[in-house]
Amino acid sequence: MELKVVRYSSSEESTLGLLFIDGVFACYTLEDEYRMVKVMGEARIPAGRYRVVLRTFGGHHWRYLRKYGADFHQGMLQIMDVPGFTDILIHKGNDDDDTAGCLLVGDSVNNNQVKDGFIGSSTVAYNRIYAVVRDALINDDSVYLQVCDIN
Repeated sequence: MELKVVRYSSSEESTLGLLFIDGVFACYTLEDEYRMVKVMGEARIPAGRYRVVLRTFGGHHWRYLRKYGADFHQGMLQIMDVPGFTDILIHKGNDDDDTAGCLLVGDSVNNNQVKDGFIGSSTVAYNRIYAVVRDALINDDSVYLQVCDIN
């Protein structure tokens, strides 16, 4: 399975993108802003291609497991081998305060050139995206995320 994020708008606080799954638009994304020099919890990951795996430990995992139960939640979607970064997840959230370098997903978005970046309907988008990617990983399919900058 191929996930692709196309970043289309950056501001001083956030980066907005489009997430495609196997070439089909799936939802919007929000990340921290671009920084020439990485600042812990305040910078987006570099463009590149990364493997995605299920991570079955950590605070996000335990919170989501309690909320969703073991039938749905099989682990967090973790983006692996990002240069200079660790513990990068795909999860729900609405703005740059909800991410420390992770990729947030949502079904609506505002214009981050006019006001701070915001994505809405994050839980709905996350549940939909998560189920598709989780099932691929459980079925031993390889999942990769390609992150592309167009601006």
